[in-house]
Amino acid sequence: MNRLRRIIQEVKRRFDGLSIQIKLIGAYIVIILVPIIIISNYLFTNFYENTVQDIIERSQSSMQNEKREVMNKIETMERSAQLVVSDDQLLQYASSDTEPSALEVMNFESTSFDYIQRLLFNNPEIANIYFFVANPNISEIWPIIYREERIKDKPAYQLAMKQNESVLIEILNNETEILNSNPSEVKRVKSYVSIIRKVYYPGNHYLGMIEVDMHIEDVFGMLYSDNLNEDSQVFILDKRGNIHRNSAKPWIGVETEQIGAVIAQHQGEEGSSFVISDQGFDYLYVRESIDKLDAEMVHVISLQSTYAQIDQTRNQVVLVVAGLLILLAIITFFMQSMILKKLHILQDSMKRVGSGNFNVSIDVRGGDEIGELAHHFRQMLNKINELIVDAVKRSAATKEAELQSLRNQIDAHFLYNTLENLKMLSEVEGQYTISDALTSLGSIMRYNLKWTDDRVQLRDEISHIRHYIAIMNIRHDQKLKLQLDIPDRYLNQEFLKMSLQPIVENALKHGVYSALMKEEGLLIRLGAQVSEGTFVIEVQDNGIGMTEDQLQALNGKLAMNDEEFHSTVGKEETSKRKRGGIGLRNVNQRIHMYYGDDYGIAVDSQRESFTKVTVKLPFYGTSGKEDQNEENSDCG
Repeated sequence: MNRLRRIIQEVKRRFDGLSIQIKLIGAYIVIILVPIIIISNYLFTNFYENTVQDIIERSQSSMQNEKREVMNKIETMERSAQLVVSDDQLLQYASSDTEPSALEVMNFESTSFDYIQRLLFNNPEIANIYFFVANPNISEIWPIIYREERIKDKPAYQLAMKQNESVLIEILNNETEILNSNPSEVKRVKSYVSIIRKVYYPGNHYLGMIEVDMHIEDVFGMLYSDNLNEDSQVFILDKRGNIHRNSAKPWIGVETEQIGAVIAQHQGEEGSSFVISDQGFDYLYVRESIDKLDAEMVHVISLQSTYAQIDQTRNQVVLVVAGLLILLAIITFFMQSMILKKLHILQDSMKRVGSGNFNVSIDVRGGDEIGELAHHFRQMLNKINELIVDAVKRSAATKEAELQSLRNQIDAHFLYNTLENLKMLSEVEGQYTISDALTSLGSIMRYNLKWTDDRVQLRDEISHIRHYIAIMNIRHDQKLKLQLDIPDRYLNQEFLKMSLQPIVENALKHGVYSALMKEEGLLIRLGAQVSEGTFVIEVQDNGIGMTEDQLQALNGKLAMNDEEFHSTVGKEETSKRKRGGIGLRNVNQRIHMYYGDDYGIAVDSQRESFTKVTVKLPFYGTSGKEDQNEENSDCG
């Protein structure tokens, strides 16, 4: 079992290693060859059976015709025997108690004897008519009247005397003529079909036997016919197992010693034909019963020539099919070469991409499956190149933030120690406002200079904003207020570092105006919520706001790519933007690079009323995976 499994696995491995072109050609050949083999086997089997059946039918028809001829010949012999027995003068002559006188003999010869001779000569197929008389008073008259002693030793005579029937029909082999007209001639030996009839007259007085002979070749013309080819022969098998045939033709089929047993073995089968194999050769036996002779007429046909013709036809078909398959394989090869040419081009392109070359031109077009595959592969390459560009941009933005931090970093430890000394000095002098400001400044510096990751928790970013507002309140005389409407469950939300400060910084830079600062001051509100799997944080101020044109221009700049932005805004404004900090556009780009284009920031504003910046990010729980339960609970 394991060996078979290994063989199957090896065959499968070798098959998988073949090219698709070889597999397709093999599949076409198998698809065509298997039905051809099945159909050919079915057709040739039927052809063989039909051919043998035709031979059987022709043989049966010939043998039935032959049987009718034989029966006609036997009837002729029976009528002749009946005519002889019906001659009263002959019977009276044969039953005479005394030896007939010369005159009686002459009268008999001129009447009954002459009648029997005419009967014999008028039926040329009848070879002999004999009357074997048991009366010793009757003299022999050649060639008809003979004494019974001549045949008493013959088996046919003895069989006729034993049976109850008065008529016996027999095939007599190698019979010698009873008496030649010329005594010097050698007696000839012949075979006959004979009717032997016992004669009783008057009443039950036995007179002798009438024998009517017909040469066997005249009765069974098919046995001695020259129309039979060398592959067939006909013989007669009588009730005693004797075979009668034309000895001039060679014997075919089962040996003569076994033929009786073979015929007897198939005697009870339906039908009159059967096939016997002998020494590797098949022979068809077709038999026909001749009831009156109690014999079988058997036609033996060798099937070797028939098989040879069928094999020749089959070989021709095989050659034609093989030629067609070779032609089909060649045509299929060239057609598939044209069809798979695009696939080979696509394969080479994929290999170049696999080696690291992503700037591959795939010159495959079309609406078929290969063309569609090439189209999707081109789209995949474009997407890969876009992702590479995005990764490069993301890395550049990170480096830019790090460089910006490095520009501001002189000596972190020196600054921390200096600020700590100033804070302690302020507390000693009782200047607690300055001490708190120095504490906030130190926290801001630590937050900016300690850049280990681009992502922080929202609580860290809010703490940074608190310190920033605390410092800026020194400048604005505590007129800045920070309102937090953020549930505690959102404080662990992932957030990009330094993303809120540019928004709050813009609120202070562009939202503050004198009338506002003289009254209630600038209020900055930070709110957070979850909507449909998106974490939304809003930064809204009550500053001066923007006109509709200014708002559209700002949102348009946020939506531009780098090329459009630089060509539209110009180098001067870009330089100012760099000097002013990371800016809203930098924050929007960072969000796009990290989370995709579905997220980012949007600005809404109304002149002399408010400005609101909305930041959209994917919502994550503390485990770092999307938290649908939080979303549902918040929305509910």
